[in-house]
Amino acid sequence: MRKACRVTILAATVSLAGCMSAVIEESRELPTQIAAGEAVVILAKPQIEGAGADDDFMDCVGKGLDQASENIVVHDNNRFVDDLFPWFEPATAPARPEAVTELLNKPDVGERIAASGVRYLVWLDGGTRRLDGGGSLACGAAPGAAGCIGFGWWEKETDYEATIWDLQRARSAGSVGTSVTGTSAIVGAVVPLPFIARVEGTACDRLADQLHSFFTGGASGGSAQ
Repeated sequence: MRKACRVTILAATVSLAGCMSAVIEESRELPTQIAAGEAVVILAKPQIEGAGADDDFMDCVGKGLDQASENIVVHDNNRFVDDLFPWFEPATAPARPEAVTELLNKPDVGERIAASGVRYLVWLDGGTRRLDGGGSLACGAAPGAAGCIGFGWWEKETDYEATIWDLQRARSAGSVGTSVTGTSAIVGAVVPLPFIARVEGTACDRLADQLHSFFTGGASGGSAQ
């Protein structure tokens, strides 16, 4: 796949989106047909070490899910954390399944969640990393002229998993995952021409679609190129 992507960019330079491939996965444990008056909240999965999903990606997925259907209400994640203080703060949020169940069984927590209208909690975990890269691009300027020559490329992967908890049943309902790999390049032909693979944007769109299907009972899973 990597060689094919590089050849496409070098030989044709026709796709401003670069070259990408995507894989989607789903695992379901409970039915999740969302009902009127029930909401979904998306939070970064607590990490023992390091940082979880970033705010921009969570906002992107939440916006995509909210726009996908009038029947799905996405609750503001910051307001949810504030209303449930301190139970869902990054330093105190439950990181293990048994800890989640124990927390949801606390009377005060259950009452606050019921008041918020949130039925499903989505723990989002993942990020973007650079896989490979190479080439050489040189730019210069002289009296009356300036430009670049050469070719540079880089490959990135955006990989996210969303674990869905049914807060009413205090059980995991399943998970969905998206992995998007893309090769981007800059071609120096006097004026630098970028060919960017939008791996994060594509992963956001795919994950929002998967979550929409998960909550509305549609089919999902498999892989796409």
